[in-house]
Amino acid sequence: MTPGATRFVRYAYPPNALGYCGPDDHLALFEYGSTGAVDGGLRALAAEFEGAWPYLELVAYAANRDPLDSEVVEAYWIGNRLLDRVDLTAFGNSMETRFRARSGSSWDAVSDAVSSRVKPTHAFHVFCVYPWVGLMRTGSIGSPLQILDQCRIRWGRVAAIDGDSAIVESHSLEFDGTRLSLSLLRPEKVTWASDGRGLAKTPAPGHWVSMHWGWICECISPFAVRTLERETAAALAVANRGLAHPRTGVLG
Repeated sequence: MTPGATRFVRYAYPPNALGYCGPDDHLALFEYGSTGAVDGGLRALAAEFEGAWPYLELVAYAANRDPLDSEVVEAYWIGNRLLDRVDLTAFGNSMETRFRARSGSSWDAVSDAVSSRVKPTHAFHVFCVYPWVGLMRTGSIGSPLQILDQCRIRWGRVAAIDGDSAIVESHSLEFDGTRLSLSLLRPEKVTWASDGRGLAKTPAPGHWVSMHWGWICECISPFAVRTLERETAAALAVANRGLAHPRTGVLG
């Protein structure tokens, strides 16, 4: 099994390299992700991801595991059985501690999302906490839709490899004016390596992969694909209820 710290970096590096989250040293993260090295420095870097780290701690506490345990990391980015151990009250308290003071009247939208029993995954954070769905309610569509699509963890099947890139058949996020949904399968070009060095093992045609901000993060099993589909659908359902019946403004 790939060490949990390495798995975390493989998902966290792509947005970090773009300056969206985490520490400034994205080159160090890439070294850790591409070599598989694990040490105290990697743990320190992971703890600087203020968005993801508290979710890892929440799942880890419920499962009596370390935040960088491989299954804990998988639970947050993709989803797995450990999520069922997270107490709803503990989840709600964690969100209240983190976001209520700075969300103002927008807190009701986050509270409603937690009460819907959607699980504490990255999909929840993207669709139920980030401000982009709220911005779409104000009529701003293009940029928020693109960010939501790239920020969620996507899945797809590799069709071809072209140097450091891969062609992957996947579903993109669409908005019809009232609802968010996933498109039919379509090809997209994503990065799997930089100068031959990738975050994941070299993918091959037929492999299922997970993707984040234009990078392949790792090869995943068909079971993990189904889990990711399910958790994404649950978070999308909450987001669509918010689009249809907005409670408040957006959470910044």
